[in-house]
Amino acid sequence: MKGFILAAGLGTRLRPFTLENPKALVPVGGVPMLERVILRMKDNAINTIIVNIHHFGEKIIEFLKANDNFGLDIRISDERDLLRDTGGGLLHALELLEDDEPLMLHNVDILSNAPLKELAERHLESQSDATLLVSERDSSRQLIFDNDRNLSGWHHVGESRYRPEKLGEEVKLNGGILPNGKIERAFSGIHIVNPAAIRREMTRQKRTGVFSIIDFYLDSIGSLKVKGVDMPNLEMIDIGKPASLARANEIQFQ
Repeated sequence: MKGFILAAGLGTRLRPFTLENPKALVPVGGVPMLERVILRMKDNAINTIIVNIHHFGEKIIEFLKANDNFGLDIRISDERDLLRDTGGGLLHALELLEDDEPLMLHNVDILSNAPLKELAERHLESQSDATLLVSERDSSRQLIFDNDRNLSGWHHVGESRYRPEKLGEEVKLNGGILPNGKIERAFSGIHIVNPAAIRREMTRQKRTGVFSIIDFYLDSIGSLKVKGVDMPNLEMIDIGKPASLARANEIQFQ
């Protein structure tokens, strides 16, 4: 299995640090976020990692070189010409792969106790095209899964919006409850994809440029097998915000 660390974000919420540095190099407990994710992947036998860059991308390249790429095969997916969002970033990164070995995607600003090996095993066992690590927790945006944990929709909680729209109509008819045993789960920012299937579906949808991976997954319902893996004991912090970054500096994940 290979890895893809999404590290190209602007990090506007972490200013003033990100006025002169990339978000990926924000320190957590004295260790840059990027280094933490690289070492977690390395500890889980992922030896080839793609890192996408945009904002102060040259500083990420310098950081990796200064650390001898942590003894790994680290490849740069350069987005300095255009920040492509998560879906476009994945499509761009696929060009760096010479085979279709499963690819684990991990947002650089996610700190968690996620068992990456178990997630990889679950992905291989299910023979899914994409496997999303999810959990039951508060989030303004929830993914909706059926009884077999197949992705079947999306819910913007604050705005009471659903995708597909017919799902929202079913919820209203069902007294505000999801129909047919469907459940809502929050996405962790960690997922695994089969590159061949993803590339094929992105081509079918004529995807190019800038687009969200979640939008792509939702548009692929019925075409791709997208599963959710629910880990009830998952602890995670999105360290892309000052308050959560401060909390992360006080917490130690094994």
